[in-house]
Amino acid sequence: MNKHKKNWWLLTILCLIIFTLMWQSFNKNGDKVIKIGIIQFVEHEALDASRNGFIDGLKENGFKCEIDYKNAQGDQANCNLIVNQFAANNYDLILAIATPAAQSAAAATSKTPILVTAVTNPEDAGLVKSNENPQTNVTGTSDLAPIKKQIELIKKLKPEAQRIGILFSSNEANSKHQAEIAEKEAEKMGLKSQIFTFSQITEIQQVVESMLGKIDAIYTPTDNMVASNMPLISKLASQSAVPVICGEVNLVSKGAAGTYGMDYYELGKITAKQAIKILKNESNPQNMPIEYLQNAELVLNHEVIKKMNLKEISP
Repeated sequence: MNKHKKNWWLLTILCLIIFTLMWQSFNKNGDKVIKIGIIQFVEHEALDASRNGFIDGLKENGFKCEIDYKNAQGDQANCNLIVNQFAANNYDLILAIATPAAQSAAAATSKTPILVTAVTNPEDAGLVKSNENPQTNVTGTSDLAPIKKQIELIKKLKPEAQRIGILFSSNEANSKHQAEIAEKEAEKMGLKSQIFTFSQITEIQQVVESMLGKIDAIYTPTDNMVASNMPLISKLASQSAVPVICGEVNLVSKGAAGTYGMDYYELGKITAKQAIKILKNESNPQNMPIEYLQNAELVLNHEVIKKMNLKEISP
């Protein structure tokens, strides 16, 4: 074989290799395979539902994606490690579920589009310049609950209630934001409120026990550590016939008396629609406002209501 033929064959083989690699990066519909990294701060029903809603929302719209899902197991160091790997792998998009995961993702990259969900106030969390006009590589959906209606629910279930304890993790900025709203709403309704916080899971029992005898009801905002430990919180509170009004629907089955809450699965679907706009280059996070779920659902634990002699109410 002469030199020219040899070079021609080498060039042909190289072209075939390049073509094969390009073909493998496209799906059968001719669309580029999208690679998405999903980081979830901790495992519990609400966050799981938002993740499932996001993935299903992509599928329902015909989007074929390679999903790399990682759970940080409630550890901030794990969050940092995971999102740094995502950034290094040049994924097309990162979905960060819950505030600590979102903050780690935003710190890891300013280039990769980041969507957040189950984050109450992205602006207060330092993820965007404002919720209306992010001006960063971050946007997404907020799980800000109808706090006014939740505080009203305390008076509906227990009309004689005068004092409420607001319980949340001091490590979560968005929980503090919700607690401040709850304090204001309680004051408007003539309720006295007191803040109770914990920073470690091991502190929860002691803090809840310190509340009993001082309050007539407990209010918990949407808070990841509270959500993971609701069975313990509600069990301790029930011993003193103190109802817990929680921030999200899934915790009612864990022993809370009730809530006006949101459907995190639908919140995930809204986030998927945002992702599709970004991945189709129809928009970018910088100018996409944070979106909210509009409907709130009344969910009651009738077993707890009966046990504590609370007032039965209808939607």
